[in-house]
Amino acid sequence: MSATPVSPSSPSSGSFVPGPGGSVVVFLEPDAGPARTAAGAGSGAGSGPGPGPGPGVGLRVADPRLPALLVTDQGATRGDGVFETMTAVASGSGSRSGAAYRVRKEDSHLERLASSAAALEIPLPPADAWRRAAAAGLESFAQGMPGADAVVKLVATRGPEGAPGGGHYVRGAADVGSDGELAEAPEPGRPAPAQLTGTYWVLVSPVSAGMSSARERGLKVLLLDRGFDSGAAERAPWLLMGTKSLSYAVNMAALRFAASQGADDVIFTSSDGKVLEGPTSTVLMARRVPQADGTQGVELSTPLRSSGILAGTSQGTIFAAAAQAGWALGYGPLEPSDLFDADAVWLVSSVRLVAPVTHLDGEELPQDAELTEQLSAFLAEDIAPGDHGPNGAGPAPIS
Repeated sequence: MSATPVSPSSPSSGSFVPGPGGSVVVFLEPDAGPARTAAGAGSGAGSGPGPGPGPGVGLRVADPRLPALLVTDQGATRGDGVFETMTAVASGSGSRSGAAYRVRKEDSHLERLASSAAALEIPLPPADAWRRAAAAGLESFAQGMPGADAVVKLVATRGPEGAPGGGHYVRGAADVGSDGELAEAPEPGRPAPAQLTGTYWVLVSPVSAGMSSARERGLKVLLLDRGFDSGAAERAPWLLMGTKSLSYAVNMAALRFAASQGADDVIFTSSDGKVLEGPTSTVLMARRVPQADGTQGVELSTPLRSSGILAGTSQGTIFAAAAQAGWALGYGPLEPSDLFDADAVWLVSSVRLVAPVTHLDGEELPQDAELTEQLSAFLAEDIAPGDHGPNGAGPAPIS
């Protein structure tokens, strides 16, 4: 199981308790020691014994309404950082007995956080520190809002300008800070150890009521050109396509444009006509296919990952469960005509879960309530995604 049960017994949660509808933030505060590798951050490597979050990283629970971020932090000034958003299910909503919360797909989210951070060359605290920070935040959250599901957001930035390892980061022997001074170079042949000089926090908040209503009513969606062809990610890795960075201004602008046109969401397409992803979601489509024995099978498809889209954690979990159920699976390439010809289309994400697309560019799409219910059940299984995870290869395209 990839879901992680969180017990309400962490001693490091602090004293802050949010009021009804409020949130809580937990800061991960490293010492000056070397960072874990990005791979270790996603795998739990380096976690220490005992109740603490691992060597070199402390936790501080705080009120998110209070000032906390330096105005020079590059996560704020440049969007230079990464994040993940998870859902924590409260007891009584399908969680394991004796656990206050079950964090859905936590391993997959930590793996993707590490992958995104590696692409941006931002050192991360170890995975165990993130897990314990989430547990501490959920403990405080539960005291103020017992029984409520929560959204758990993990954020890592490069840190303030001028900090060691921060500033105007340049790969190589030295970093250039905002004052123009060069950091001391390491000895020849020996790379300088990565330092945890970033800013790291976990924000725990209530789930918006609008998320559940979107699942119930479905979504009116527009197709919008992202402005890149489907090969741009492989040709230009500095574009950071397929990473979950804080640079989300374009995604939010797309959603505002959709709202101005009376739509709820967006599916991006490439300039060469391939289906990509939503601004905050992954695209799934299905066809019912007659079988030789007279029954109907299901082909479930999602766009090609190499086209520069983010590897969806919800899609990975759904695909792993669908494979066990005997469904045919495939990763694109998909074109808009495939969506119009499908028996059903969905946008899936960790918080909104499985939301059916009812209209695409104003044209009504067929709905399949049975398949929607089945996909939701697959997602709730929370099984390990395996090859369908953030770094997995996945199956070949369906011909």
